[in-house]
Amino acid sequence: QVQLVESGGGLVQAGGSLRLSCAASGGTRYAMGWFRQAPGKAREFVASISWSGFNSNIVDSVKGRFTISRDNAKNTGYLQMNSLKPEDTAVYYCAARSVAWSDAPYSDGYNAWGQGTQVTVSS
Repeated sequence: QVQLVESGGGLVQAGGSLRLSCAASGGTRYAMGWFRQAPGKAREFVASISWSGFNSNIVDSVKGRFTISRDNAKNTGYLQMNSLKPEDTAVYYCAARSVAWSDAPYSDGYNAWGQGTQVTVSS
């Protein structure tokens, strides 16, 4: 089972940037995803990346502003968030799911989760 620890959240003004990191341990081959949950709302998918890093998937609401990446040598995934908006305010969660042969950027089916990191964007 993969263990995940997020970092990099904080308070930023609208238009600013943050980079979230997700340090993984205990896994071998896994896709990674980022999800977020705003107050009073359900958790939603934001972005995902395949094991190799060659394939990714990102939700339309953040496309062009957010970028997902990973460095398998460091066992770390990243979510670069630019041009942040107040509606991006949420707790952001990193997730992982083991994959056998697939190199797909899954948007669901994750079974390992980090503790979450708060991102607050002020207007």
